[in-house]
Order: sequence, then C-alpha cells, then structure tokens
Amino acid sequence: MATFTKYTDQLKELTEGWSKWDIALYVGAPIALGVAGLWFYSRGKHSSNEDDKGQGEGVSSENTLQKSLAKDSKTKEHQPQSRQDLAQAAKNKGNKFFKDGNYDEAIACYTEAIKTCPPDIKSDMSTFYQNRAAAFENQKKFENVIQDCTSALHLNSKYSKALARRSKAYEVLEKYREALEDITKACLIEGFQNSAYLQAADRVLKTLGKFKASEEYKTKKPTRPSEFYVENYLAGFVNDPVALNFTHIQNSTKFDELGVKIKPDYIGENGAVIQEKPSAFDRAKECLVKHEYDKIIGLCDEELKNEATSNHVSEALLLRGTMRLLQGVTNDALADLERAANMEQADKTLRATAFIRAGSLRIQRETSEEALAYFDKAEKLDPENSDVYHHHGQQLLQLEKIDEAIAKFDKSIKLSPNFPTSYVQKYYAIHRKAIVSENLSCLSDAKTGFEKTIEKFPDCSDALILYAQALSDQGKFEEAEKYFKKAQDVQPRNANNVVHRGLMMLQWDGKVDKTLELLNEALRIDPTCQYAYEIRGTIEVQRGNLPEAVKAFKKAIELSNSEGEMAHLFSLMEAAEVQVKVARDLNIQLPSSIVS
Repeated sequence: MATFTKYTDQLKELTEGWSKWDIALYVGAPIALGVAGLWFYSRGKHSSNEDDKGQGEGVSSENTLQKSLAKDSKTKEHQPQSRQDLAQAAKNKGNKFFKDGNYDEAIACYTEAIKTCPPDIKSDMSTFYQNRAAAFENQKKFENVIQDCTSALHLNSKYSKALARRSKAYEVLEKYREALEDITKACLIEGFQNSAYLQAADRVLKTLGKFKASEEYKTKKPTRPSEFYVENYLAGFVNDPVALNFTHIQNSTKFDELGVKIKPDYIGENGAVIQEKPSAFDRAKECLVKHEYDKIIGLCDEELKNEATSNHVSEALLLRGTMRLLQGVTNDALADLERAANMEQADKTLRATAFIRAGSLRIQRETSEEALAYFDKAEKLDPENSDVYHHHGQQLLQLEKIDEAIAKFDKSIKLSPNFPTSYVQKYYAIHRKAIVSENLSCLSDAKTGFEKTIEKFPDCSDALILYAQALSDQGKFEEAEKYFKKAQDVQPRNANNVVHRGLMMLQWDGKVDKTLELLNEALRIDPTCQYAYEIRGTIEVQRGNLPEAVKAFKKAIELSNSEGEMAHLFSLMEAAEVQVKVARDLNIQLPSSIVS
C-alpha cells in the first residue's frame, strides 16, 4: 500500500492523462503557487514586522520590546517618556480602537504615532504605516492602503504583511500584475510557509490569467486546425449527421473542374443530360472531405445568406459552428451551435449534436451547470444517440464526477458497442477513481479493462495512449514506453502522443534532453501542436531559462483554441516573468538549472 500511496500522492490533480493544467507537477515544479510553478526554496520561516492590534498578529521583535518595556516599567515611571515611547503608546491606543471597529479613531492614533516617532526608528515606523493601512482597508480606501503599505515597505522592504496587504488592495483595484508581484514576494520571504499567502497567490495568478485572456481573446485570429486535429475531433462522434459517411459522399458524388455536380442519370427534354450546380453547403461538405478547411466557413456563409430558399440551414449552422469551434472562435461557434440546437424543425440527431458541442464550449467557460443542462436536453431529445452519453461522460469526468461519468460511458457502450473510445474513457475513469481513492481493486479493474479493449480494438490509439499513461502512473515505464510506441505506429500524425511520451521519459529518468528532443519531434509532425509549446515553456521555467519559456508560452497562446486554455497559458507566462522580477527585486540568484 505504501508504493500505491507514493504515486497517488503525486497524481491527485490528474484529470486526463498528464493534465496540462497541472503539468508542472511532472517536471519537478513545486505546488507552492498552484499553476504558477514558481520555484521553491527550502527555507525556514522568516521573521517579519507585524502589526499588533490585539489579534495575535504581533511579532517576536515587538513582543521583545514590550517585555523589555514592562521589565523597566518601574524605572520609566520616574523618567520622562521618549518620543518612541509616546509613539508606541499612540499605536497601542489605536490598536484598541481598531479592535472595537472604530477605524477613524484608530487612524488618528496611528497618524499621531507616525508624527511622533523618530524617523530613524524604521521598524516602528513601518509598523505604524502598516497598521494605518489595515484601518484604511476596513474602510475600503484602497488607494490609501497602497500608499501606506508602500511607505512601510520603503522602511522595510521585506515586510511580508505590508506586501500581502498591498497585494490585496491592488487585486481589488484590478491591478493584477502588481498584486501578483507583491504576494509572490511575501510568499518567498515567508519561505512558502504561510498558507493564506499561497492561496492568495494562486487566486491572483488565475485571475490575472483570465483577465489577460479576456483581453487577448477579443482580437484573437482564427487558427487553422491541422488535418489530424479535425479528423480526430470528428472521430469522437458516431452519429454526426453532417460528418457521417464522408467517404460515401466522396465516392458517390462527382464534380467537374468548375465545381459542377454531375448527375448523368438526370435526363431533361430531348434527352439532354442536365448538370445541376451544387449548393454552397454541398461544396462545403466536399471541402471537408478534401481537407480544404479554409473554404468551409465561407461556403456555409454563402448558404446561410439565402436561408429562405435553403434546405440546409441547420446543417450549415452545425458545420460552420463546428469549424469555428476547431479554429478557436468560440463566441461565434457557440452562437451557431445554440441556434442549430434550438431549431425545432431540424433533425433530432443534428440538434443533439449541436447541444453536445455547445455544452462542451460552456464547460470551457466554467459554466458547468448550464453546460450539463445542455447534455440533459440532448439526452431527452435523442435518447438512443450514444454520442450524448459519451460526451456527457467526458464532461462529468472533467468535473471529477467519476461514478456518474462511468455510468454514462456504460450507456454509450450499450448503444454503440463497436465505438472503442467509450471503452477507453470508461477504463480511464476507473483508473482515475483508483488514484483518487487509493483503491487497488479499481486499479486492477482498470488494467484488465484496458487490456481487453486493446485486444478488441488493436488499432485504437486512444486505448494505447491512456493505458501507457496509466502504466507510467504506477512507475511501469518500460511497459508504458512499449504502448506509447505502438500508439505512434498506429497514429503517426498524433503529435500529442509524442508529447505525452516525452513527459513519461522525464518522469522516468529526470533527464530533460530526451524530452526536448521528443517535443521537437512533435512539432515536426504538427507545427500547430499547442501542447508541445506549453510543455516546452514549462520545462524552460524549471531550467531557469525564462526568456525561452516566455517565447514558448506566447506561441502556445497564439495557437490556443479556447479562452480557458489561453487563461492557463497566460498564468504560466506571467508566473515566469514575475519570477524574474521578484528575484531581481529581492537580490536572489535564479537557479541556472532545476531540471537536470
């Protein structure tokens, strides 16, 4: 059981193989700042100045001073009080007002302390400014908070509480980059031992990523998906009414050089052969067969210009929405898919497919309840459609609703017993359950299920890849390598598989050179493999090569297909940039190589 616990402790955050949202865990990154992956120094707690408002927030230096004052109280009774003593008395009076919620009076006392205290007693002065900032914070006067915390930090640059409080004020004012810099410094000064600071850092980092992505996404240009990416996406649907049987469309329909669909058996007057010009939608489907993806949206636009006379409105909306989804134009994609889904006169399977894809987009936007409602609608609309249950299961698995996901996969398998991906996802879900619950029985069930699936569907690369990942989770790297190679033989254009294999190699021996070699191979296979750039950036962060890390993250952002994905990538990039700035500000030498 100890061995099981050892690797499950590292995999609690897993969601889909090596979750790219937690990939830092696999390249030696600490979890101190969540997705930030900032470096971790094994340091004890650093003492720092703290305020003293009767709330357990004092520090040893100030407590020592108070003890000393108490010890000499009899002597002091007969001596005139110094300016420092008067300032301390004003501060203590302010602390009482603060504790009672009388913030105006507290501010007046702290101001008196600041005016009274000799300016060369920097420790006391920084505390007075910090205490006054705390009072301003309770009055929601955040500009004043920033001003006083800045004054405190001029006096004591490593005052962690002032950094944390200023970070919070910056966050409220939506100055997220400044907030991240401050809270990161506070975490480092405290030796990453303050859980409240760590949680704040993780929150600010994610918020900054979302903010940056929201701005960037407004002007994002569509990305051209690779042939493999489109094919692999469509292969995840058994009953897509538009993409279904494209090979039959290609074989049964002939077009001449001018794009004219020929029907030789259609005879007109006097025995003339009538040549019928195909609709824009027919040509869009033909482009899908020929992998001419750049033309599809334009042809769907043409079809939809004449909705009153078109027989393919719902189909054109579904196809255009799907292509927009694959290009990362999610707002327009969602509009098309939701419109198709709500067309009551349309085919029920088409509507269900549109609900599935719209629901998947909603999940990316973190509106999980609304997204799952779309899957419920699809299920009621087309209850015998296995796609509904398969994709519903995938979303439930993403939300950690593992038992519910397994039930959906079982339903999909029952309706489409020859669709291998539902088997694969089911046994991955069981493997995930084993990791989360540390259940050896589930682990054995997953292993048996994967092996039976591979035996039944030997050419299913998904089964080979996920089983390889499951094996590497258990430290069975040689066996995992065998299945990764088999998957590459079956699906040589799958660049993501090469990335996963590279990560497994890094987990295996800790050497980065082989992993970087495989990342380069993945990019040769598919230059638009966003995942490869993301992992390269993450590894470069760990090596201390921040310029290359930022360069890789920027490329990944350019290729990202959703706002959520972009937010994550911005988080990684901002973390890397802040790491450099914080190290410089605190005069800390960045490590030249973290991953050997």
